Amino acid sequence: MRPFSRGIRRRGLTALVLAVPMILVAGVGCAATPASGSDEGNHGKPPVLDARAKDTIKVKGRYFKDLNANGSLDVYEDWRKSTDKRVADLIDQMTLEEKAGLMLIDTLNASCDVATGEFGTVPETAADYIGTQQMHRFIFRNVVDAGERAACEEGEGGFATNVTVTPAEAAEFMNAVQEQSEATRLGIPVLYKSNARNHIDPQARAGINEAAGAFSPFPKEAGIAAAALGEQALETGEATDGDMSVVDEFATVMGDEWSSIGLRGMYGYMADLSTEPRWYRTHETFTEDADLGANIATQLVESLQGEVDKHGNSLSPTSDVALTMKHFPGGGPQELGLDPHYSFGKAQIYPGDAFGYHLKPFEAAIEAGVSAIMPYYGVPVDVTYEGVDYDEVGMAFSDQIVNGLLRDQMGFQGYVNSDTGIINDRAWGLEDATVPERVAAAVNGGTDTLSGFHDVATITDLVDAGLVSEERVTLAAERLLTPMFEMGLFENPYVDPEVATATVGSAEHQEAALDLQRKSTVLLQNDDSLLPLSGGETVYVLGNVDAAEVAAAGYEVIDGNNADEQRTAADADVALISMTARNVNTGAYVSNDPATGLNPDHINPSVIDGVTGLDGESPYGAGDACVTAGAEACTDSGLRFGGSLPWESSVIDFTGMANAESWEVTPALDTVQQVMSEVGAENTVLDIYFRQPFVLDEESGLRDAGAIMANFGNTTTALMDVVSGDFNPQGKLPFALAGTPEAILEQNSDTPGYDETADGALFPYGFGLSYDD
Repeated sequence: MRPFSRGIRRRGLTALVLAVPMILVAGVGCAATPASGSDEGNHGKPPVLDARAKDTIKVKGRYFKDLNANGSLDVYEDWRKSTDKRVADLIDQMTLEEKAGLMLIDTLNASCDVATGEFGTVPETAADYIGTQQMHRFIFRNVVDAGERAACEEGEGGFATNVTVTPAEAAEFMNAVQEQSEATRLGIPVLYKSNARNHIDPQARAGINEAAGAFSPFPKEAGIAAAALGEQALETGEATDGDMSVVDEFATVMGDEWSSIGLRGMYGYMADLSTEPRWYRTHETFTEDADLGANIATQLVESLQGEVDKHGNSLSPTSDVALTMKHFPGGGPQELGLDPHYSFGKAQIYPGDAFGYHLKPFEAAIEAGVSAIMPYYGVPVDVTYEGVDYDEVGMAFSDQIVNGLLRDQMGFQGYVNSDTGIINDRAWGLEDATVPERVAAAVNGGTDTLSGFHDVATITDLVDAGLVSEERVTLAAERLLTPMFEMGLFENPYVDPEVATATVGSAEHQEAALDLQRKSTVLLQNDDSLLPLSGGETVYVLGNVDAAEVAAAGYEVIDGNNADEQRTAADADVALISMTARNVNTGAYVSNDPATGLNPDHINPSVIDGVTGLDGESPYGAGDACVTAGAEACTDSGLRFGGSLPWESSVIDFTGMANAESWEVTPALDTVQQVMSEVGAENTVLDIYFRQPFVLDEESGLRDAGAIMANFGNTTTALMDVVSGDFNPQGKLPFALAGTPEAILEQNSDTPGYDETADGALFPYGFGLSYDD
């Protein structure tokens, strides 16, 4: 499946050309004679070097980068030395400010030069981040696409950007940033990270996930899990904890594509379990089942980082992407499904006493050697686990959660990366603290790098004031440097733009993605064997279905999406409807607006003792800083991170969503019902995109359809392969589906399924039919 070997692909053709003399000389003869008392030696094949801002030096027939430009070989520049020794030597040469700078990570996007029309340029922000703030970790949020794009507009490198770049431009941009970083005093490289990209997502959002663009489009995470369960069922007859070959296929493609543009780190994947169906971020989770989630977490680490060694390390120069597994200790059990990006959704609750259940995927990731872990914003409410009463403070600030549970109890040795904005925007539990006090709490509580924060002086000032020790800063720097050495970034962080173009979205990768789209399709209902179609039928199509592709598959098509179409569903043999629900009309939400956030008709039932606005009697906006502290800006206004209006979070049944202010069923539910009436419900095929575990309530009439399929992000090509019978559906549900709105209200936010509810599940975990059933 790999079009290029890892070493050749990542370093690129340009780097190879530059490094030919080094390889020829460094590779001559046997291992260099080791110096007395050292561990010098060949240590395998000499690495390919690429130095663009610093010189190289030759020692004992080997070439090295003179990263600190002192003309001699330092231990940290010597790729023959152990990582521990290289880290220790570099730490000894670093100033407090340089060590503190490693603890910062923020967005640095590619820009566009309006004067020249050049895309993928480095914004001015980079000079401050790299040169002044001493930063060497950044988040990349540009959409990468090879198609048409908007006109060149200068970007500032900030959180959101409208600058789209091609794979080659992304590679060139990251190379340029790496060159700036190499030019710093000690030549420390950059580790770029991103949220998920390789998924079909019609509602991708900055800060949550990025649009696939040119990257090969796989189903959403739940689709990967559905396919894994389906493969297991084919082999064993049971869908329990999944066949991980499916996950490996996906991760192999993803790793190839990311590393080809120089993207070597990830904010992900989410190890959170989808036990709370109302949580809008369930679309980023794989499953509600902890055992399946643990297996997937393990496989992702092994596929993207590598097999763990006897020292617990899984990173090496052949690693594609270093993961930051999130959101510890499991962000699934959000009260009412409200998200802690927002001040009204701080509470993380465990009514089923299942705190330990949510730790399983993280335990597996740690055992596999995951590089980093990210705690969530949420506040554990009334949580006691194994004798510890957890303080009601945001996870990233909690010494009990990070140092106590994650490190001391679970043995995590990597670095802890906070979620973005915990210092300035979402310091839950520390709302009244100053920025320096929040930084001190996070760092002393075990967090090593602060996301969305770029002020190195805050950390150095805390050290000067004795509120954070220099030893703590040094420890964080050691943890943060270690994976960069292990991945070979000090030797060569550069990539070849031509290789990026050839790799991202290649034909082979696209076929792998299409195959998983097919495998992830779950057949929920197939009355009287309506599917597969026999061929030649007249098909009425509606929703996210490409009429031309249906026609190309050999069917007469009536295009219900075409306003000029004169025929109706009554003229068809069968209706094929692809439908879903999405959030709308949320941008008008303003926390301090009497019409929305402070509307007395909408009371937030969430209660956290001592937290202003979360008393069970106040409107949803009452806890926002613009209300509680007179802050100039409201944290929650616009609900930019997604989700419904908070008072509609429990509405995830199709009838309810069709009548809700902040939900839109598409195509409209009444339109779908009309089509079903015209063609006959028994002749209707529904293909439903389950971005969340939506409820197929009886009142909606959707259950009357002859055939119902669940998808988690697909194309018409994959859909028609299943509908026509060219592919026998095999996917299995990675989470249970409720059949009534009441079950949603009764279920425990922290336990899987609906066993505790009066109505139970309509379709249980692991359910899925095939044409053989």
